[in-house]
Amino acid sequence: MTRSALAAAGGLVAATAFPPFDLGLTIVVGLLPLLWLWRDATPARAALYGFVWGFVFFGIVMYWIYYFGVVAFLPLMSALAGTIAIVGSVVAWLAGRGVRSSWVTAAVWVVVEILRGRFPLGGLPWAEIGVALHDVAPARDLARWGGVPLVTYVVVAATGLLLTIASAVRSGAPGRALRPALGLAALALVTVGAALTSSTPPATGELRFAMLQGNDLNRRLTVEEIEADLLARNHFELARTLEGDYDIVVLPESSLDEDPEDNPFLESEIERLASARDAFVLVNAPTPAGDDREFNENLLYSPAGDLVGRYAKRHLVPFGEYIPLEGLVGWIPALDQIEWHYEPGTEQTIFDVRGVPVASVICFENAFAPLVRGAVRDGAEVLVVSTNNRSYRRSSNAAQHVALSQMRAAETGRPILHASISGVTAVIDENGDVSDESRLFENGVTEGTVTARGGQTPFVRYGDWMAVVAGLVVAAAAAVAVRRGRRIRATPS
Repeated sequence: MTRSALAAAGGLVAATAFPPFDLGLTIVVGLLPLLWLWRDATPARAALYGFVWGFVFFGIVMYWIYYFGVVAFLPLMSALAGTIAIVGSVVAWLAGRGVRSSWVTAAVWVVVEILRGRFPLGGLPWAEIGVALHDVAPARDLARWGGVPLVTYVVVAATGLLLTIASAVRSGAPGRALRPALGLAALALVTVGAALTSSTPPATGELRFAMLQGNDLNRRLTVEEIEADLLARNHFELARTLEGDYDIVVLPESSLDEDPEDNPFLESEIERLASARDAFVLVNAPTPAGDDREFNENLLYSPAGDLVGRYAKRHLVPFGEYIPLEGLVGWIPALDQIEWHYEPGTEQTIFDVRGVPVASVICFENAFAPLVRGAVRDGAEVLVVSTNNRSYRRSSNAAQHVALSQMRAAETGRPILHASISGVTAVIDENGDVSDESRLFENGVTEGTVTARGGQTPFVRYGDWMAVVAGLVVAAAAAVAVRRGRRIRATPS
């Protein structure tokens, strides 16, 4: 097996850690060959191995991008793979100057992963290494302290230390395994400590909820179905099956095709639902933003049927909800698939639902930890993720989306109502445990009671401190490498 083939095999194994395979700990197995290949590689070779590993890894995890065509899949996978190539080249450059350490490799990975989640075009923090362990309680405890970056750091560092131990034993020098073994033990102690000190945030109240999932069509709607308000009618029909009173009823993203404030039918149906169930009703609809633009907006109606709150999506999907640099790339035929051209919102909204502060995020906004953390810092005690994953059909996108909500719940100590129009709809508690899940493309109601939580987790209080620590480690390693490089050049042959 060539080295590039070994890198590809590692990427394939690492991908099985995420849905649909969802094996979690195979992320370590998949990282091992990549870290081994980087140990004696030049920066250029390390970049190549990282690119191959990354292209296979992201290509499998995010295969659902292919539904938008090769013109979307190849550039995006190449860009994501390029971030792993950057990690490899930096690690190899440092190693070539005598700075070789699993702790530094993990720090470089974290820094690049954080930058990927922010740049360009707002970033894409999908398939972060730490999210692979969304179903592992100790990993979620780590996230409560330092977010997903801390989980990523521990996973990459532990994998590097395991490789160092194995190399020492195989070379017949078991004594060299002592220091990495102590490092591995230290990571284990940190993980256990996070679990032992992870307390449940205080309960502040309860909300009786119902989430309506009303799109069972695994296809685009016809013009006739849109004109007939098919999805809205599906959701209102589901609402008629509800019994008893609720605090909040959620109609998820894309449940309404028009602004209910301008559509008498939609407005009257919302008023009827709110009155019949004595509930606040949260709906999603396109609303006017001026200059022929629209907001992707969540609207909250009171039990009396009055509009009492708005939240416009702030982090839009590039090439999904708007076209960056439209003047330069607008000629590409595939961009005709983009159905919406939204304007971003500017403010976080905290809704008051019978005295419980509730914040909503829309669709892939839940991938951005700083955005969700900001909502909790503003006072949210329950979070609602309103989403439409219909475009990704019966792929693992929906399950991966729920995994992100699990990590956001663990980081913030807040329960999340993950409401999807076509599935997966899920109820996630403040520890990141999923208690109820719907099936894809099956209309139905998910209902129950969720406990609102107050207080602040360390991650909410201190934010992305792990980014600062990792950045300082990388900066210190680079400074040492530069100094050693000068010393080597100054030494006579």
